[in-house]
Parts: sequence; structure tokens; C-alpha cells
Amino acid sequence: MDQSSLFSFKRRKTLNCFRVSRAQTCPQREMPVALWRTGLLLCFLGFCGCLEEECVLGIVGRLVSLPCFYNELSTFNNFSFEWRRGDSVVFRISAEAALAGDLSLELPIVDAKEHNVNYSLLIISEGNHSAPLCTVCLRIAASFSSPLLQREEEAQGDKEVFVCHSGGGFPEPAVDWLINDSEEPPEGSVRTLAASLPDSHLYNITSHLTINIPKDSSVSCIIKNLSMNETFASTSYGVQDSPVVTQASDGVWMFSTALSVVVGLMVLAGIAYQIRLDRINKRKEQEFQQANRGHRRRNRDTEETEAMNPEPQDTSV
Repeated sequence: MDQSSLFSFKRRKTLNCFRVSRAQTCPQREMPVALWRTGLLLCFLGFCGCLEEECVLGIVGRLVSLPCFYNELSTFNNFSFEWRRGDSVVFRISAEAALAGDLSLELPIVDAKEHNVNYSLLIISEGNHSAPLCTVCLRIAASFSSPLLQREEEAQGDKEVFVCHSGGGFPEPAVDWLINDSEEPPEGSVRTLAASLPDSHLYNITSHLTINIPKDSSVSCIIKNLSMNETFASTSYGVQDSPVVTQASDGVWMFSTALSVVVGLMVLAGIAYQIRLDRINKRKEQEFQQANRGHRRRNRDTEETEAMNPEPQDTSV
């Protein structure tokens, strides 16, 4: 539809709306100027509101603002506004508060139960409700936790079982598996269960991959939250059977063992040398003590002999 056709369609729609408003609000032949202006405003704004609709993303547990802006309302009086969720009135806005043209609604905290709920702003004038001035659909999202990936062996058979778990997110995510960062698992090997928590409506995801792959293969579990454009991945790396690593480990073990043996021998040799040195010192000490006792005994015997045999004195005749 080109611009001229769109303008003609809008004008016809506005005139039809004006006629309906006039027939319902003023059965007399002449309508008061205030009611005519109010009816025309309600129809025009209602028509504009029907043409414009947008969705807002709300994060669970955070504040979200539902936008609605109309600067043309500053010249009109005697009307108010209501934000509604379905048939329930959520918030009322006075005409004075709307003079700035900002009719947005702030929700302090949102949860998953609000997903895909429509909020509408209606104009109220002298008991009459207009068509929605603004209609905003609210979409809800929440981040999933980083996936926990576990590798298990099947009780029977030669296959391996990989279990991937993630939770606390919204809406239900997409779960992908990759083998060696490039290959998709065969059909029928993946089983995924999504459980919605009854209180919060958030999702817990558990996915199982049962497959026969080499021990050195890597397996990745990928959680995609498309609403928030988030991707989380966890990878289980296989066992690498490398001869070089094995030889290096054996060499380290042999070196450690040899070093322990050498240190032990050195300790034993030091202990044996110390014992031998102690024995030599003890023997020398005993010999020295015996030599001292023999020397003292000989000196004592000599002194006693000299005392018993005094020297003869010379006499002169």
C-alpha cells in the first residue's frame, strides 16, 4: 500500500469512527464542541494504537518499562488513562501526569508467568473508553546456568553416556551436542527432558547422549537461549593414550626411585661412619686412660723405692 492509499484509508477510518462516536454520544442534531473534539481524539488515537504494537523483553527479577509516548495530548483536558492487563486495571494515570507525553508503565519485578501477556493503555473521557492507545506485548527471558557435563560408562555394552544439566532459565532452550567440536551425534542418540518448575515456571534441562565413540573423543553440550541471544557450552575431553606421556611418567618415577635409594644409602653410610668414628675415639680414650694409670703407678713405685733405700752419707775419718 502506497502513502496516498494509506492516507485515504486513515481518513475513512477516522471519519467512520467519528460518525459512530457522534451517534452514540450525542443523539441530538448538534454535538457540543467539547464532546466532538473528545470523540474525534479518542477515535484518532484508538486508530493509531491499533496500527502500532511492539514487544518488550523483560528479564526475570528485574524492572521493565512498557513504553508509550504521545506529545499531542497536552492540548486536551478532562480525560485520564488506564493501563490494563486483559480486563484487569494495572495502573491509572491522571491528565496532569500525562502532560509531558510520557505514558510508559514500569513494572518493578517480572516473572515467567508474564510471558506473552499484552498490556494496553486506554483513554477514558466522561465514562467512555477508547480503543487501546498503546498495546505492548511482554516477553520474558532468564539466563540458564552454565551446563554441567558428566561422562559415564553404560552398565551394559560398550557405549558411553553423557549427561548435561542446566537450570533456572526461560523460555525452554535449544540443546545441541557436538563430537570433536564438529560432528553431530547420530539420530536417536539424544534424549532431552525440560521440566518447568511449578512455582517460578523456570526450566530445568537434562539431556542424555548415548554413543559409542573412541576414548580420546571430546563431547560438547551447548545450551542456546535464543530470546536473550546467549549460548553456554561445556566440553568433556577424552583420555589421551600418548606413548610419550607414558614414557615421561615412567622416567620421572624411575628417577624418583633412584634418587630415594641414593639418599637412603648416603644416610646409611653416614650413620655407619659415625658409629665407626665413635668406636675409634672411645678406644683411643681407653688406651690413653690406661697409659696414664701405668705412668702414675711407675712413678709411685719409684718414689717408694727411693724412700726405703736412702743414700749413704760420707763420713770423714
